[in-house]
Amino acid sequence: MKIYHLKSKDQESRVDNYLKDAYIPAMHRAGIKDIGVFKPVTSDTASGKRIYVLVPLKSLDQLVSLPEKLQKDAAYQAAGKDYIDAEYKNPPYSRIQSTVLRAFEKSPVMKKPNLSSPKSDRIYELRSYEGHTEKIYWNKVKQFNAGNEIGIFDRLGFNAVFYGEVVSGATQPNLMYLTTFSDKASRDAHWKSFGDDAEWGKVKSMPEYQNNVSKNVTLFLFPTDYSDY
Repeated sequence: MKIYHLKSKDQESRVDNYLKDAYIPAMHRAGIKDIGVFKPVTSDTASGKRIYVLVPLKSLDQLVSLPEKLQKDAAYQAAGKDYIDAEYKNPPYSRIQSTVLRAFEKSPVMKKPNLSSPKSDRIYELRSYEGHTEKIYWNKVKQFNAGNEIGIFDRLGFNAVFYGEVVSGATQPNLMYLTTFSDKASRDAHWKSFGDDAEWGKVKSMPEYQNNVSKNVTLFLFPTDYSDY
């Protein structure tokens, strides 16, 4: 996951154009499909200041080799010229933050949400659960897998795109996952059903899964019109 930090509408527009016209087409040519591009909802103070890019990869080797592949893609170089050849006095972003995630055992691949609502209405909820220590963090990962938290989300129709262990990122130890809903009302209704679910009630009360999250960071995003998700 790459997060572009932006200072202006001009930078936002330039990164949008780069992703839409150069980056995503080049990734598709490289055999990497389903690139997700998301922005904070308008009510968020980060609205207009962040762009989240979700890239599904098969290995760390694929991640490391990507820059060289892009450098050899003439169509990418031409379409992304404004971004790639930007002068130091006029950069298209202020900084890029990257997070590398490994898919959970019980959810090994990313999935497109089964939604029919317009992209502009959808709510994508990105959650990060931080742990007090590495051992306690792994206990929360176990709760998702062996404790069937993933299965409960799936049964209740949360349309999860991914569940991932953060291998490299800013707030380790932590895990992240992304669920999707047709709109905010649907999101609220789904979380109510989760809170009322009998199986979840049993799982969350198990002694072995107590106090395994130190901080929950929740972000509400929407997909851009050119996002594959």
